[in-house]
Amino acid sequence: MSISDLFDSGFQKRNQDHFASIVRIAMGDGTVSSEEKAFLDRLAQRLNVEPNQYAEILKDYNSHPINPPASLEARYERLFELAQMVNADQIQDEEEVSLMKKITIGLGFHPNQIEDLVPKALKLAQSSTDAESFAKAMSAD
Repeated sequence: MSISDLFDSGFQKRNQDHFASIVRIAMGDGTVSSEEKAFLDRLAQRLNVEPNQYAEILKDYNSHPINPPASLEARYERLFELAQMVNADQIQDEEEVSLMKKITIGLGFHPNQIEDLVPKALKLAQSSTDAESFAKAMSAD
């Protein structure tokens, strides 16, 4: 196995784990709405999650770890995706927000930041057009 195969394999595993984190939030209220399903479908394509992997993750999303990205930019991108999922069905369910807080800590953000960071992320995700503008706004403080 070549170095590039190992890198690709590790990258794909991180994408699957991140996708599973998003699925956890979608399943936070016990169901996946049509808006959440559409978001999951788009995200799966963007993260190169194959249909068979998608199905497996939906069945067993809790078995995937949260793999924090090394860069702050990548953490903000994942936080943006988490916030988009919470906002996907226009209902910020308490369980979803609580789960988002836990996953945000797992992404490498300091626990003392969470009470300010998550509400700001949710608000920005409703109005931000892309992950880049979200990251700029999040890092402005």
